[in-house]
Amino acid sequence: QVQLVESGGGLVQAGGSLRLSCAASGRIFSIVRVAWFRQAPGKEREFVATVTWGGAGTYYEDSVKGRFTISRDSGKNTVCLQMNSLKPEDTAVYYCAAASAPGMATAQARYKYWGQGTQVTVSS
Repeated sequence: QVQLVESGGGLVQAGGSLRLSCAASGRIFSIVRVAWFRQAPGKEREFVATVTWGGAGTYYEDSVKGRFTISRDSGKNTVCLQMNSLKPEDTAVYYCAAASAPGMATAQARYKYWGQGTQVTVSS
């Protein structure tokens, strides 16, 4: 089993920045990829960004490209999501998820392990 704990959410004004962290523990040697998803009120959960556990490969949803950066801190078994130039439409609960098997990087079904989520609220 892999345990994921998110932190770093909060309230920020539009144009501001937040840094989310996802700390992994347990059978971390089985992780091949970590992603962030988000779910806004009344909407389905959607893909945001992903990184390979080795840290080399990243991929972003179009609306966050150039604003968000996902990275892996191998020394801390942590994946971070740096969010800059935040917009009110970025308001959502952000979830960290880990995959231990190959598959489509953006597909929620691929990710076996999920964190509890952290709220991000961007005011206008």
